[in-house]
Amino acid sequence: MVRRIALWFIRFILAWLIGSCALVLVYALVRPPVTPVMLINLIADIADGGQWHGIEKRWVDLEAISPSLVRAVIAAEDTRFFEHHGFDWEAIEQARQLNERYRGRRLYGASTISMQTAKNVFLWHGRNYLRKALEAYFTVLIEAVWGKRRIMEVYLNVVEFAPGVYGAEAAANRYWRKPASRITSAEAALMAAVLPNPRRWKFWQPTPYIRKRQATILARMNDVRLPGDWYVSPRR
Repeated sequence: MVRRIALWFIRFILAWLIGSCALVLVYALVRPPVTPVMLINLIADIADGGQWHGIEKRWVDLEAISPSLVRAVIAAEDTRFFEHHGFDWEAIEQARQLNERYRGRRLYGASTISMQTAKNVFLWHGRNYLRKALEAYFTVLIEAVWGKRRIMEVYLNVVEFAPGVYGAEAAANRYWRKPASRITSAEAALMAAVLPNPRRWKFWQPTPYIRKRQATILARMNDVRLPGDWYVSPRR
């Protein structure tokens, strides 16, 4: 009996590993139609009985997204995006030290854009050990299979910029009334400023705190250089 259970467990693990690797390979070329985070947020909205935001998204290739927004999210979320292989160990150590120093207060994180992409596409929100372990697993896979450009393209098409609004194109069309390719540096910094909590802050109605974050992000954007082959003709 024990042997049979162990055999089924091994089969399950192997099937899951093969399936997850296959899904990562497929998403290297195919647009994710919907993500677990989108569905979970939708179900949570319905369960809360409040405003139903739905799922609004419009996928576009990276060339159709302003380089300003790419630089802004790197400046805001992951300044060493091009230097690490999915995990920013320096930031992780800094977060650990801060969490020890301010034990019992807010938790400091060190998620890279690669880690956030893995979470947004394949997993769910949360801080438990299982979810973090799966996040690390998928982060390693997408770094190895997708590469930085694809990771950024997917991230900017699935990340939530406003309640129920996913991706740069959907957010730019709804709130800036223009395509994502025409987002300015100032607008990009505002959009990146709310990414820690887009259901709390509105980039189109920024608070003084978001304005302060915008200024910081704008200053950091000057130090972000994108690979020359990411864009055929740079846009502003």
